[in-house]
Formats: sequence, structure tokens, C-alpha cells
Amino acid sequence: MARRRRYLITGAAGAAAAGIRPILRDRGADLVLLDVAPVRAGTGEVAIRADLTDAAAVQDALRGVDMVIHLGGFSRERPWSDIAHANIDGTRTLLEAMVRADVRHALIASSTHVVGFWPIPSRRVESLPSRPDSYYGVSKVAIEGLASAFADRHDLVLTLARIGTVEPAPSSPRSLATWLSFPDLVRLVEATAGHTVPGAHPVWAVSRNTRRWFSLEPGRAIGYEPEDDAEEYAARFAMPDDAGNGLIGGAFADASHPLGVAW
Repeated sequence: MARRRRYLITGAAGAAAAGIRPILRDRGADLVLLDVAPVRAGTGEVAIRADLTDAAAVQDALRGVDMVIHLGGFSRERPWSDIAHANIDGTRTLLEAMVRADVRHALIASSTHVVGFWPIPSRRVESLPSRPDSYYGVSKVAIEGLASAFADRHDLVLTLARIGTVEPAPSSPRSLATWLSFPDLVRLVEATAGHTVPGAHPVWAVSRNTRRWFSLEPGRAIGYEPEDDAEEYAARFAMPDDAGNGLIGGAFADASHPLGVAW
């Protein structure tokens, strides 16, 4: 009988983690849930309440883990000190602990906000240079850099998931392009778990959306094949093609949201 896979989920109190936990459990996984906020553990789960920069707690959470699903940190704009502590220092602490624990696989939540100041592409793009739209976006650029350095030095297999909008269903016209369903996020997790090539692999973490801006080819290179399409929900929106300010980052790149101001 095959051993059950054990995942550590950071940011386990967040909406993305809540969306994938039942799917992973249904697929036979055991989960370790780490967050600075309280999390109620269910069957097959263990909850640890700790800050991501608490090296001892993170090390303890990694005991017996096969792979990390790193969703921890702030997911919107915050003052620099908050972003640097949770997103950058927290990720560094996690990667250092992974090396000590000999955990080689992780899906690391990056974001399309690493390229947020680029105009929305007229054709699906496979890659774009970094052009962050916020301190939050800058932190994701730094996280990708940390992941690259650790992967190259320690032969880690890391997926840099440039997430668009992860939610149960698209909630706005622009998310018809950027949506990532919870089942597709689990498919990306499982592709990462089965991938064997060391390195930090950037992937556009979106579903198979008819209106998507990003190519699925980087994901296919690691075995990710999404199945859901936001087009199923397009009739909910009166203006499904509204591009807003025309930038990938949308509101994150608006002058109405200055750098470092929480919203």
C-alpha cells in the first residue's frame, strides 16, 4: 500500500488554503497547517500556530513532510516592514528549513503582480521581465529570486506559481482571464510533486480560461494541465471585456493605491 503524501501548507488560514484542503484530503493526503492565525484542523490534519519567521516552529512543521505548499504572507499591499517580514523573511526562513529537513519539493505562491505594470498582452505570453506594481509585487520578485538561489545551490524542485485570481468562481470581468480554480491549483500542486528536474520553474498559475492572457506552456513543461475555464461564468458580467486601466496589475498599479498603503 502506497504511503500517504504529507504536505505542509503555509498561510493555512487563508482562502486559497481553505479551498484546496478538502480536495487534497479527498485525494488521500495528510496536511500540516501553519499560520500565525488560528486554524481548526480536521481529520488528517495537524495545525501549528506560528509566524513564518519562527525558524524552530517551521523546522518542527516540516518533520515527515514530502512537499511544501507555500501560501503564507500578505496577499495585498502593506507597509514595507510588514511585507518584508512576512513575505521575504518568512520565505527565506522556510527555504532554509527545507534544506535542513531535506524537503526538496515546494509550490511557492508568486503572483502576476511581479509583472503588474506591463500592459495586458494582446496575445498569450510565455514570459515577461519583472515589472512589479507594488511592494507586494516587489516581495514576489524577491521570493522568486530566493527560490532560484536555493534551488540552484541545493537541487530543490520549486514551482513559482504566478497566481492570477484564486477563488471559487470568477468575481469580476478581469478574472475571466486571471482565474485559477481550486481544483486546478491542486493539479498544479500534484504536478510539482511529480516533477523531478531541479530548479525554480516560473509558471502562470491560471486555469484553462478562454480569455487568459498567459500561455499554459510553462506549466505544461512541469506536467500542469488545468481543466477549468472561467468562460463558464462569463454571462454573469455585463462587460466581460472591460480592461480597466489596461495593466496586468489592475488596481494594484493604480495611482489611487500608493506604495506601502494597505488596502
